[in-house]
Amino acid sequence: MRRRRFRPIPVRMLVPNFITLLAICAGLTAIRLSTEGRMELAVAAIVFAAVLDGLDGRVARMIKGQSKFGAELDSLADFVNFGVAPGLILYFWQLHDLSNVGWIAAMIFAISGGLRLARFNATMNDPNKPAFAANFFTGVPAPAGAIAVLLPIYLSFLGIPQPPAVLTAFYTLLIAILMVSRLPVFSGKAVGMRVQPELVLPVFVSVVFFIALLISYPWVVLSFGSIIFLLTLPIGWKSYRDQDLKAAVQETFPDAPLSAGAASPSAEAGSPTIPVRQRKPDNRSSRPH
Repeated sequence: MRRRRFRPIPVRMLVPNFITLLAICAGLTAIRLSTEGRMELAVAAIVFAAVLDGLDGRVARMIKGQSKFGAELDSLADFVNFGVAPGLILYFWQLHDLSNVGWIAAMIFAISGGLRLARFNATMNDPNKPAFAANFFTGVPAPAGAIAVLLPIYLSFLGIPQPPAVLTAFYTLLIAILMVSRLPVFSGKAVGMRVQPELVLPVFVSVVFFIALLISYPWVVLSFGSIIFLLTLPIGWKSYRDQDLKAAVQETFPDAPLSAGAASPSAEAGSPTIPVRQRKPDNRSSRPH
C-alpha cells in the first residue's frame, strides 16, 4: 500500500500560530516572574500577551490563515494567559495572606476563564443567535477580564496603599462572575477593518500617541482603562436590550406600517378601529413649486 502523504502547509497558516505560541510564552513567563516577586514585569508580560491575542486573530483573517488547529491553540493560550496566570499573580501578590481562602479565589478565577472560553467555543456557530448578537460577547472576554482583575496591582504601583486581602478576593470573584455571566459586552467586531483615506493619518497619530502613553505611564493607562471598561458594561447591556426589544417587535409585526394614517399593529390583531374623516384637498398645495 502506498504511504499517505500530507500536503505541505502554507506559511500563512503558520504565522498566526507563531504569534499564539509567543503569547503562551509570555503568560508562562509572567507566572515565573510572579513567583520571583517581580510583579511589574509579570503584569507587563500579561499585557504583552493580551496585545498578541488581539493580533493573532486579525492577522489570520488578513492573510487568510485561519485553521481549526489555530482556533484550539488560541483557546489554550487564553486559558493559560488570562485565566491561570492572573490568578497566580494575584495569589503571590496578596491573596496568599488569606491562606486557603485566597487560593480558592484564585482557582475560581482561573476556572471561570476556562468555562468562559468553553462556552464561547460551544456557542460560536449557534444558528439561533439574532443577527445583532454578533456585535456582543456573552460575559466579559477573558483578555479584558485578565486586564481588569489586576486593577488592585496597578493602583499599588501608583503608590496607593494595598486594599485589604479580603477586598481583593471579593474583587477577584466579582470579575470571575462577570466572565461566566450572560452579560452582553461590546465585542468591537462592528468596527470595520477599512479606514477612510482622510482618516489614515489621524489613526496613525492616535495609535502612536496611545502606545507612547502606555509605555510612559503604563499603570495610569491600565488603571483608567480598567475602570472605564467596567463602567461601560451597563451601556453594553442597555444597547443589547434595546436591540433585542426592537428585533422582537419586528418579528411580531413584520408588516406593521410606518405611516401615520395606516392601521396600527393592534388594529391588525383584531381591535376595533375608528374611522377618521379625511380632509378635503387644498387647492393651494397643488401649485407647482
